[in-house]
Parts: sequence; C-alpha cells; structure tokens
Amino acid sequence: MNSNHPITKLIEVMASLRNPDNGCPWDLEQNFKSIAPYTIEEAYEVADAIDRNDMNSLREELGDLLLQPIYHAQIASEENLFTIEDVIKDITDKMISRHPHVFGNTQAQTSEDVNEIWEQKKQQEKPNATSAIDGVTKGLPALLRAQKLQKKAAKVGFEWPDPEQALNKLEEELAEMREALANGTLAEKSDELGDILFVMANLGRMLGVNPETALREGNNKFERRFKAVEAALKQKSINIEDASLDQMEQEWLNVKQTENSEA
Repeated sequence: MNSNHPITKLIEVMASLRNPDNGCPWDLEQNFKSIAPYTIEEAYEVADAIDRNDMNSLREELGDLLLQPIYHAQIASEENLFTIEDVIKDITDKMISRHPHVFGNTQAQTSEDVNEIWEQKKQQEKPNATSAIDGVTKGLPALLRAQKLQKKAAKVGFEWPDPEQALNKLEEELAEMREALANGTLAEKSDELGDILFVMANLGRMLGVNPETALREGNNKFERRFKAVEAALKQKSINIEDASLDQMEQEWLNVKQTENSEA
C-alpha cells in the first residue's frame, strides 16, 4: 500500500495505539466483541448525519466509521487471522464478481436486472444453503432483519398478493393482542407484539418503505412534537410534569395542526 496515502497513515496510527510497549492502555484492552458496539454506533451516526443533511458531520462520521474495519483488522493481524489488505482485496474481488454487467459481458438494463444478478452471485458464493431464507445476519436490527427474511421468502412465492392482505393479517394479529391483554401472560403479550411488528415490517416492504427508516422518521417526528408541546406549556407557565394528560393532548393536537397547515 502506498506509504504516502492517507489511509496508510491511519493504519499506522491504529497499529501504534495497539503497540504492546507504548500503545494506548484502553485500545490495548479491546477485542472484536468490545469494539463491535462502536462499529454499529458509528454506522447509525453516519445515517443520522445523512438524515440531517449535515455534510460536515457526515465527513466526520465517515472517518469514524472508516476507523472501525481498520481497528478490527489490526486485532486480526495481531492474531495472524487476516490483515486490512486482505479485507480490501476481498471486497474488491467481490464487487467485481457481483458486477459482471460492468466488469464482464453480462447485460443489465435496469436496477431489477442488477438485483437479480446480485442474488445469483450470492447463491453461487454460498452453494450450501439449506433454506431459502438462509444468509440473513442475526445481528441486524430486528425490523431490518424481518424485512430481509420476508424478501427472501417472497422470492419463492411465500407472499401475500397485495398490501391489503397484509393489513388483514395485521387486524388479525391486533385481535390476538387484545385477547392477550385480557387474559394472557407477559410472554404471550410479547409474542403477539412480535407478530404485529413482523407484519408491519412486511407491509413496509410491500409498500417499498424501509421500516427502519420509517420508524427513525417517526421517532424524529415524536421528538419534535413533544418538545413543541413542552415549549407551548412553558409559555403558559406550566411545567410538563404538572400538566394534565388533557392539556398535553390538546397542545399535541395544536402542534400537529400547525405542522399540517405549514406542510
């Protein structure tokens, strides 16, 4: 790797931090498992910067995310497992292999054609799969994993014909939740809630909506409106802790109506 390339300097910095003789005590204590939560966190911070359209933050967060594979690869190299060069070579080879319409003679006119080529290549790379839904990482966020499982199942025909059928299934699951609320145990209520969320994820997939994105936007909307409710109550010299539910609900409706009128 070019010794003058910026990424080479970053690799060298990471190696210095892990140097047993004069490295950083905190970095020396880390392992794959202890660093994994930071890897996930940095990916979400990249997504957050994109949602906020904050390009300065995006630049910074991409750097934080870039550090993560270098960190893991440094630990791996110390254990003689693989190096960052191996990681880069593997992903380069994979991208070339999975894009024969760019680097080979295969034709692809649409994004659907590309998706089909991608799936075919993945199946060729993992010929020993025993199930149509194998290969969906368990470490994914639950809603995203649900959507990916459902997408794989749909490829072999295990799919409702339209979103209306998914809504019917949701109503069925809601009825079962009402029964669990009346007579069920906590485990039964949890089971029914899982079924509801799973159907909602499938509905999102059928509508072409990423459930993680939809929920993240829903979270942001709730946060924005709740803070507006707090501000409105404060203008009336009312602390939100002292407000009644009716007062909070009225302010919520006011905020919602204001947003809708400005939309």
